[in-house]
Amino acid sequence: MSRWLKAVPLMLALAAVSIFAASCGNSSQAHLRFVHAIQDAGALDIDVNGTQDFTDISFRGVLPNQPGYTSIPSGSDTMEGVLTGTTTEAFSDTVTWRGGAEYTVIATGFETGTNGANVVLLSIPDNIPTPPAGDVAFRVIHASPSGPGTVDVYIELNPNNGPALPITIQGLAYTQASPYMSFAYNPNDDPIPPGFTVYVTASGSMEPIISETINPGAVGAVRTLVLTDVQGGTTMDSLFLELTDTD
Repeated sequence: MSRWLKAVPLMLALAAVSIFAASCGNSSQAHLRFVHAIQDAGALDIDVNGTQDFTDISFRGVLPNQPGYTSIPSGSDTMEGVLTGTTTEAFSDTVTWRGGAEYTVIATGFETGTNGANVVLLSIPDNIPTPPAGDVAFRVIHASPSGPGTVDVYIELNPNNGPALPITIQGLAYTQASPYMSFAYNPNDDPIPPGFTVYVTASGSMEPIISETINPGAVGAVRTLVLTDVQGGTTMDSLFLELTDTD
């Protein structure tokens, strides 16, 4: 038998080991996007296990640019937020992330307090769906500490006359995320305004706190809508923060 033929099994074995190692390397990373929703904090730098992964994020900012994610070691990690350009800690918390998974991480609450004691760090898995043919999908995250403790969300196809029963997402509590929900959408229609209107009310009320149009632009699009406070205020912002999950 030639030396080449004898070498083939070894080469195949090494290739298999390389593929396995690459696979393990990929699965050992979690994938994050970070949202700054601490209404009384300035711009933040975010460290994970002492490594700065996100820099100079302003209030209601998100990094990396959407729809991107940043790879982070999976497992139990320490996430620390410091005011940009200083060593002043806004918060520090331990979070566990699963390898290969994607997460939306939101810092909310209030910086006021000892060592960020009033900051809440949300780590929400992004199990991004593929909407049925002809549909788009939305979910909502309640990250507004000054807003109602629970809200109702109505997502109405335009044109519409305001929130109408049935409630799309009922009783969404602060720090919670709704499931993704699919809606039929025809991008060739030309209503004024196009797309949908999202109404957010205190649970049990029909009076909108938020009344905002969203137009995903194409079938198959998926969006996350984040409810936040007004910066430096005492109420929920009248505009949601839109994150692009898929275009």
